[in-house]
Amino acid sequence: MVVFAGQGDPRRSLSLLWRADAPPTRGGPGPRPRLSVDAIVAAAVALADEEGMGALSMRAVGDRLGRTAMALYTYVPGKSELLDLMYDAVHAELPRREPDPDDWRGALTAWAGEALEFYVRHPWVLQVSQARPVLGPHEYAGLDTLVTLLRATGLPAGAVRRLVGTLFPFVRGSAQAVADARLAAAATGSSDEEWWAARSAALLELVPDFAERFPAVSGLEAEGPVEPYPGNAPEGAEAVPYPEREARETFRVGLGVLLDGIEAARADRP
Repeated sequence: MVVFAGQGDPRRSLSLLWRADAPPTRGGPGPRPRLSVDAIVAAAVALADEEGMGALSMRAVGDRLGRTAMALYTYVPGKSELLDLMYDAVHAELPRREPDPDDWRGALTAWAGEALEFYVRHPWVLQVSQARPVLGPHEYAGLDTLVTLLRATGLPAGAVRRLVGTLFPFVRGSAQAVADARLAAAATGSSDEEWWAARSAALLELVPDFAERFPAVSGLEAEGPVEPYPGNAPEGAEAVPYPEREARETFRVGLGVLLDGIEAARADRP
């Protein structure tokens, strides 16, 4: 399910994102402490983290806070605005790093690894399309960090813009692979070992000429185990289930190839 941000009232949404207006005050008698935008957003993020985007509703968030959905509307106009606030709030976790012209590769590697873990912690964020940015302060801070790290490579602004458009989707796609690997067994009711054992046997029986029909794919398997890419796998990787370990190793190798490309582009500059 793809969700598009920025569907609420522009003035109200941006005002909430940037905290440009004074928070509402609660009238009426009673000692009950009033709500706040931050409390509502924190409860919504916790709900999405635990149960997924499908569980998100103003009523469900209100239940977590011991309030009715109507009580929330004083602070957040609706679910669309709430989603924008949630998305921007969690982006405060994206790494803020200083550029290092002498080790731009190490800085970008660290940034990408931390960004991957951010998306894995909040997999619902991956359902929010990047086609319509939220335009919040934390989203901009994360973008500003990556641009700063890329400018340290010495590449021109035009190349940096395209690399931003390459690295963010690459990290998000890698995080999606990790998240899917974690969810597959619970969602389907069968382990990866069971799934592959059943289907591999059936595929070989039904398509005995598989290797002849798909020689390039079969050739990869015939050549033996994957040769290690330069660099070390993360510590403790052996303890991670196979599908997730493969997704993480694919991320590591893919990132290395992308950074090799940046190095080659730098070398080609006069």
